[in-house]
Amino acid sequence: MQQKLKIAIQKSGRLYEDSVKLLKDCGIDVKNGINKLKTEAENFPLEIYFLRDDDIPQYVEDAVADIGIVGENVLYEKNKKVDVVEKLGFGKCRLSIAVSRGEQYSGPAYLQGKRIATTYPVLVQRFLDEQGIRAEIHEISGSVEIAPGIGLAEAIVDLVSSGSTLFMNGLKEVETILRSEAVLVRNKSLDEEQLKLLDRFLFRIRAVKKAKNNKYVLMNAPTDKLQDIIALLPGMKSPTVLPLAEPGWSSVHSVISENQFWDIIEQLKAAGAQGILVVPIEKMIL
Repeated sequence: MQQKLKIAIQKSGRLYEDSVKLLKDCGIDVKNGINKLKTEAENFPLEIYFLRDDDIPQYVEDAVADIGIVGENVLYEKNKKVDVVEKLGFGKCRLSIAVSRGEQYSGPAYLQGKRIATTYPVLVQRFLDEQGIRAEIHEISGSVEIAPGIGLAEAIVDLVSSGSTLFMNGLKEVETILRSEAVLVRNKSLDEEQLKLLDRFLFRIRAVKKAKNNKYVLMNAPTDKLQDIIALLPGMKSPTVLPLAEPGWSSVHSVISENQFWDIIEQLKAAGAQGILVVPIEKMIL
């Protein structure tokens, strides 16, 4: 019987859709029926468990699941003995301190002797210890942002994406204590066969990630400007150059990082490139 790799992902909430999309982008066919907590991929040796995000680190530590996708905020709060094997690039947020908009926040020392409401007492206590501050932590679940308004606390520590929820509750973000994204974690005691399956899975994940971070670019270049244009292109090795039917022109193909994209495109235009076509990359194997 073929061994399967068991992966735990969030059954609902912030990371669920992106986790399932990642599996599908990796060519793994996942069918998740309504309220189904376990399924198997049809074309890859993978069992998928749909669990509460707070439980995933524990399940991976206990080897109920071999690997899991979880936010760093949950991972470090639960402090379980698992290994992080890959940052996944989605589910980005920050764990931040917020106070009432009328307060004058002067830095971490502001929290001395204050009451702090949070769902993340471990991370908050670690931050306070690092800063040499003593404060009273109130652990609550859900609706943390209302705590100052009802007199429960003078500050909160909560996940922030856009900050709109804080604004609507009369709060302002004043300090970030953790930047978080989804990560792939693994049990520390995988056997040789499980590690081979994990390597196959990681190969697919990294190809998908690489594709998302790069663009395939095609352009027409006058022959007398060709070397100047090629010099601007980073490429994986070197750009592809093909002669066009019209004399004195070539077609140049290359890959450009998303982070460098607009700066390089402007330079290519200035160097004489024309008819620049940008195409998304589905997978990228190096």
